[in-house]
Parts: sequence; structure tokens; C-alpha cells
Amino acid sequence: MVEAKISQIVESAVEEMGFSLVRVLFSRGQAGSSQLQIMAEPKEDRDMTVEDCQRISRHVSVLLDVDDPISGAYILEVSSPGVDRPLTRLADYKRFEGELAKIKLRLMCDGRRRFHGRIGGLTDAGLVILETSFGRFEFAFDDIDIGRIDPSEMLKRGGAAGLDCQKI
Repeated sequence: MVEAKISQIVESAVEEMGFSLVRVLFSRGQAGSSQLQIMAEPKEDRDMTVEDCQRISRHVSVLLDVDDPISGAYILEVSSPGVDRPLTRLADYKRFEGELAKIKLRLMCDGRRRFHGRIGGLTDAGLVILETSFGRFEFAFDDIDIGRIDPSEMLKRGGAAGLDCQKI
């Protein structure tokens, strides 16, 4: 898998720069156009800046040019996870305990694949806990296809790029 190879190439370099690698996603588009998305976040508690993305992009570009894991041309995109952050590691479900999340499973569970609720952390056995309006569910991390933070509450509170304004 291309993403795994790219992660091996860039993860330690991104870490040394003071960032955590959140996700590597490679997609081949129509007519040969390909895109490589590298999502990272600062290890320290601060916002990701455009300058951070530029620094990572320049450094990663050099590494990828040397190892050349992708045949053909591609567009490199370096970004922060954003407010609807993907939950890509088991530790993310502990870190974001109490937040709303949307989870899509690989297979059906209780007659559905999509769940929306509050992250309840992890069980002692390492299962992801999700408190939904129709009950508490526990999922194995490997059974989760896609997990994302649901920013709706955060945006209502005015956080995450929300404006501080008053109705007049």
C-alpha cells in the first residue's frame, strides 16, 4: 500500500520537526492526476499555521523525491486536521473523550454502519466507547472504517474559527 510506504518515509521527519502525523492519503484521479494528502498537527498545544504546512511540505517533498514511492506526477497537499478531524489512531478516541463523533463501521452492527454520539474513551480491553441517543456501543478500533469529530457543538459555542459576535 502506497500510504504505508509514504508514512514510513515521512513520519520520523515530521516528528523531528515537532509535529504528529495524523494521516497520509493517496488518491489517483481521472486522467492520471494524483493527489497525496499529508495531515499533521503540532505536538505542542497551538494552532497549525500556513507556515507550518509550508515547512512540512518542503521537507517532505525532498524525502519523497529521494525515495520516489509514487510513480508519475502528483499534487502534494499538507494540511492540519481541521475541526472535523479524522480519528486515525486508537489514542485519538482517548484524547477526544467527551467530544461528539461520527463513526462509520466496516460491517453492520445493530443493523447499521453509521453511528453518531459522544466518545466515551476506551474500555480496559481497548474498545472504543460511543454513547449514542439509542444506547452505548463498543467497537474494536479495526472495525472502524472512518471516525471523525463532529464539530457542530464546537461551532455553536463559537470555537474553532467561530466569530465572537453579537446580534444587534
